[in-house]
Amino acid sequence: MEVAIFSSTPYERQYLDEANKATNHKLRYFDESLDMDNVDLAAGFGAVCVFVNDKANADVLEALHKGGTRLIALRCTGFNNVDLKAAAQLGLKVVRVVDYSPNSVAEHAVALLLAINRKVHRAYNRTRDSNFSLDGLIGFDLYGKTVAVVGTGKIGCVFAQIMIGFGCDVIGFDPYPSPQFEALGGRYATPGEIGGRADIIALFCPLTPATHHIINSETLRRAKPGALLINTSRGALIDTEAAIEALKSGQLGGLGIDVYEQEADLFFRDLSSEIITDDIFQRLVSFPNVIVTGHQAYLTREALTTICETTMQSIMAFEKNEKLENEVKAA
Repeated sequence: MEVAIFSSTPYERQYLDEANKATNHKLRYFDESLDMDNVDLAAGFGAVCVFVNDKANADVLEALHKGGTRLIALRCTGFNNVDLKAAAQLGLKVVRVVDYSPNSVAEHAVALLLAINRKVHRAYNRTRDSNFSLDGLIGFDLYGKTVAVVGTGKIGCVFAQIMIGFGCDVIGFDPYPSPQFEALGGRYATPGEIGGRADIIALFCPLTPATHHIINSETLRRAKPGALLINTSRGALIDTEAAIEALKSGQLGGLGIDVYEQEADLFFRDLSSEIITDDIFQRLVSFPNVIVTGHQAYLTREALTTICETTMQSIMAFEKNEKLENEVKAA
C-alpha cells in the first residue's frame, strides 16, 4: 500500500523502514506537517500516517478523502488532532498506537521531576562556567512526600510504581479506577486531597473536553504551596498563563513539561537561529524552576520500534480487509 508519512524525521525513518521490511508498503516521507496548506501532497496515497501535531480536522479529512485516502494511521496514542466524527462521515478509518512503551514516558516524567527538584539543569550550567557554588540548589527528599498521579492508566501506573519505590505516598485521580494502581500500593484521593496534600502532581491523562485545562487558576490556587507539576501527556491539560502566574507568586514551586499548549508551531524543528515570537513560551522558559523538553518522553529505541511496527501492521490489516485492532471511533 502507498503511504504518505507526514512530520517524518531522519531518526524515525530508520525505524519505519525496518518495521516495513515485514509489510513491504511503499512509504513516502514528508518533512512537512499535515494541514490544509500541504494536504495536496497526500493525493493518490491510500493511507496517510500522521503524528501528534499534524492537523486532521474536517477540512483536511475531506481533502484527503477526495485525493483517494481511506486510512489515517496515527503513530502515537493521542488522537485529539483528528476529527473522528468527520472521519466516520467520510468513511475514513482511523488507527492509532494503543500501547508502545509506558516505561519510556513514565521514566521521562521521573527525569523531569528529579531535575526540577534537585536543580540539575542549573547545576549543569554553573559547572560548565566553573561556578561550583551551591547557593539556590537546595531540593527535598522524595521519600515520604505525597505524589498525585492524575490518570492511572498504563503510564500512570508505571510512574506510580517508581514513586512508591522512592518511598512516596501515591494518591491517584481517574474517573475509571485501576485495580492495578491500587495493587501497586497507590490509593485514590478523597475530594480536595490532591490540592491539600500533594507535593508533586503528575499528569498522565488524554486530552478531552473534560480534561482541557484541568490545571487552571482555580486548581493551582487550591494546590499545596510550592508543589511541583509534571506533564508528559498533552500541553492543553495546563492553562499555561495560569501556570505562569502561579510560578510568579511562588504558589507553584516548579514545572517540568514535555508538552506545550501551542507546541505545534515550535516542537520537532530547529529554531535556534530564529526569533521565537511566542511570548507565553518565552515567559515560561525564563523561569529558573521550569524545564521544557520538546515532546521527547516517548523517544526510546524500544518505544520507536513498537510504534513503527504497530503502525505498519495496522496498515497491512487495513489493506487485507482484516479487523483493525487499534481502530479509533467517534464516541
